Amino acid sequence: MAKKEKEHRHHHEQSDDHKIGHSEHIGHSYHEEQVEEGIHDDSNSLKQHEHHEHSNDSGHKGGHHHHGDFKGIFLRSLPIGILILLLSPMMDVRLPFQFTFPYSDILVAVLATILLIFGGKPFFQGAIDEFKQQAPGMMALVSLGLSVSYLYSIYAVLARYATDGHIMDFFFEFASLLLIMLLGHWIEMKAVGEAGDAQKSLAELVPKDAHVVLENDLIETRPFAELKVGDLVRVQAGENVPADGLIKRGDSRINEALLTGESKPVEKGIGDTVIGGSTNGEGVLYVEVRETGDQSFISQVQTLIGQAQDQPSRAENLAQKVAGWLFYIAIAAALIAFVVWLYIADIQTAILFTVTTLVIACPHALGLAIPLVIARSTSLGARRGLLVKDREALELANKADVMILDKTGTLTTGEFKVLNMETLNVQHTEAEIAAIMAGMEGGSSHPIAQSIVHYAENQGIQPVRFDSIDVVSGAGVEGSANGRNYRLISQKTFGKDVAMDVPKGATLSILVEDGKPIGTVALGDELKETSKTLIQALKHYHIQPIMATGDNETAAQGLAEELDIEYRANQSPQDKYELVESLKNKGQTVIMVGDGVNDAPSLAIADVGVAIGAGTQVAIDSADVILTQSNPGDIESFIELANKTTSKMKQNLVWGAGYNFIAIPVAAGILASIGITLAPAAGAVLMSVSTVIVAINAMALQLKN
Repeated sequence: MAKKEKEHRHHHEQSDDHKIGHSEHIGHSYHEEQVEEGIHDDSNSLKQHEHHEHSNDSGHKGGHHHHGDFKGIFLRSLPIGILILLLSPMMDVRLPFQFTFPYSDILVAVLATILLIFGGKPFFQGAIDEFKQQAPGMMALVSLGLSVSYLYSIYAVLARYATDGHIMDFFFEFASLLLIMLLGHWIEMKAVGEAGDAQKSLAELVPKDAHVVLENDLIETRPFAELKVGDLVRVQAGENVPADGLIKRGDSRINEALLTGESKPVEKGIGDTVIGGSTNGEGVLYVEVRETGDQSFISQVQTLIGQAQDQPSRAENLAQKVAGWLFYIAIAAALIAFVVWLYIADIQTAILFTVTTLVIACPHALGLAIPLVIARSTSLGARRGLLVKDREALELANKADVMILDKTGTLTTGEFKVLNMETLNVQHTEAEIAAIMAGMEGGSSHPIAQSIVHYAENQGIQPVRFDSIDVVSGAGVEGSANGRNYRLISQKTFGKDVAMDVPKGATLSILVEDGKPIGTVALGDELKETSKTLIQALKHYHIQPIMATGDNETAAQGLAEELDIEYRANQSPQDKYELVESLKNKGQTVIMVGDGVNDAPSLAIADVGVAIGAGTQVAIDSADVILTQSNPGDIESFIELANKTTSKMKQNLVWGAGYNFIAIPVAAGILASIGITLAPAAGAVLMSVSTVIVAINAMALQLKN
């Protein structure tokens, strides 16, 4: 049967230029004769998404400070923090729910010490990272506020008992800042989720063990890592190929979709090459190992991914920038306040103004400004089938210049379908033509044959019953029914042109009855319904769409002309990687969309990687954004979400940081000469109002219906 199917494939001839050359970039060669649309078709998306353990300034894409489990730290810190809030007045103003008792301030000091050591640890570690990068930001600002409020408050408690006087402490501000910042980081981490392990998913494509054929034809099970070039391995039906190699015995159809994006199993026989990680069909193959270790296809893809991850992120990280400005402003204002008040008053007054200035600078609202928007954005996206795993993707997508789109499985369905079927004479209807073709193809499991059978089923057409069906080697199939002879052959075999509008890149077959053509069928990969709408939307947003595909020139050109976009054909993983890299080197921000392994390097180096949810686990593990419904139209929703989320972030940063920019100089006493000072209680109220405004503004984020 396998041999029969292999011969049968020739009658659905593809373009003559479907010959895929050797891919010197990835250390893997391909046999010249391949069918359908080529082995390098749209393999699709993978971006090794940086795990959140990296700091924001580490230079890696998608990094966030994550010096610990913020959820766990917050939940354990919450009881201690609540006790401090209940026992310690807010800037010396006792709130209705608060109470004190003799030596309660001692208890608060002890609780604050515990809270600082346990809850403050991730912020101090983050601050160290920022100072190492010479870019103090949010972590440095928070650590500054925590340190000043804690140390001064400890001093205030000790001074009370040493002098019997009253000195205001900032334990309330200390605890509230720490809890809010822990909550904010938890909200953000919960919203964006954790990246999967793409490298692990890649490795799992290759079986752990291989069946090595010995000289006496005995089989020895050997670990994959012990395979050597020249080993002969047996690959049973349904097994994954353990290594790149050359078929020495047997023939079968190989499913390379996970690696190449090619939706149709590829016919393979003696002399053809196979890729490690691809899945064998119904036959048994004996494969001579040609590449192992670093030279294998998957290893080369992993290497390119690793190189891409060394590329620095181009996200501006607005919150980090604003926090950096506030850090320097707070330090400068505090130093100026200390010097000025020391000159015009005394050391105690100078210290009080200095400490108050630094405490007022604590970014309560700023700490929630971004996490609340991200949480809201993530929730809205999830309802639309958009899973955003990296918040920087939203910021970068908002200023995207180019979107590179994979073809098969992204813009097209990735399935071989009937694109057009026509009758060539008045004696037969299209339904009759479909019935005859379906009858001839009913006994075949070939994807092309099955697409015709499914077409007839969907149209409710009953296949014609054939008396006999035979394979015409290298031409197609023939058979007899109702006293007539039929042939279903390629246009090349038929030898004449027929009047039919054939989509570019499609396969055309002719149905011949008693030597006369009576019908035609064009088969190919079908464009998804929302692909054209997506292209229009991208142009509206001034984002240039480029299709990059492993398909041959004819197939790629046909789809590109239909969509009216620029394209690149015959693209290997290295080619796509270099395309993205060249665009980035020109200063353009690039989004890459795909659904398989073959696009892994290009998604890794792109500013934003978008994975089609029906693609490979590798893509899902590693992308910044996942389209769970595999609908190209959802990319438009993602761009809208990115634009509106970034806008809300900027608004919240204005509200969150605006308070600090105004309150810091006033707290430092800049207007004291005209009788205007910021009382601690007033500062606390302004801080709370700013936080509430930030929360309300975040919840106002909406998408179009």
